[in-house]
Amino acid sequence: MIRHGLYGSVRAAADAVSYPIDSYLIAGRLTPDAVIGYHSALAFHGAAHSLREERLIITQHPLFRPFLFRGMTYQTVRPPRALIHKQEESFGVERQDRQREGLRVTSLERTLVDAMDRPHLGGGWEEIWRSYEAVPYLDLEQVVNYALLLENATTIAKVGYFLEGERERWMVSDDYLAPLRTQGPRQPHYLDRSRAEPARMVKEWNLMVPEHILDRAWDDTGEPVA
Repeated sequence: MIRHGLYGSVRAAADAVSYPIDSYLIAGRLTPDAVIGYHSALAFHGAAHSLREERLIITQHPLFRPFLFRGMTYQTVRPPRALIHKQEESFGVERQDRQREGLRVTSLERTLVDAMDRPHLGGGWEEIWRSYEAVPYLDLEQVVNYALLLENATTIAKVGYFLEGERERWMVSDDYLAPLRTQGPRQPHYLDRSRAEPARMVKEWNLMVPEHILDRAWDDTGEPVA
């Protein structure tokens, strides 16, 4: 038994205690509407810059508390309120096969916006940036549409700022940036309030961006360089 109501399948004559059970399969079966998201979606797609002993599950039926199984923490989070209100919880959710089992996982496009919306669930800003540096292509229309769907001006500005920094690599034209600019914040907002450090205003997006993010000044460990 993995937890109450959830059991793993073990081959005949195998040791149930040591038999390997895929953590993504556990995550995808925690609740009827489970969607693997945030940093766990990055890892599932092979894009995460670093590994974490955690699986994040988006669901409208969250667990009372996270639980630990074989060194992996399983945590549930609710979908963004705007998606629930608009009944768009499945926007940007893909069905993926894992050991011949179907799992629901957020696309890399939705994961980017979700991580910008709740960066602590994406592993933090350095992790988000460095993970997407290895992604060669995104459906920019899906990114923009999903960002606008959330109706969060600060998140929209964060996504716009990020995409603008990837203009050449992802061929981001003004056609994608323009709708984000019109829905951004009217007053300056901080990109990251969790750190007390110097920040500079990026006027186009009305964002106060920490200097280490502006300069992408982190070393190989993902920590900001002093």
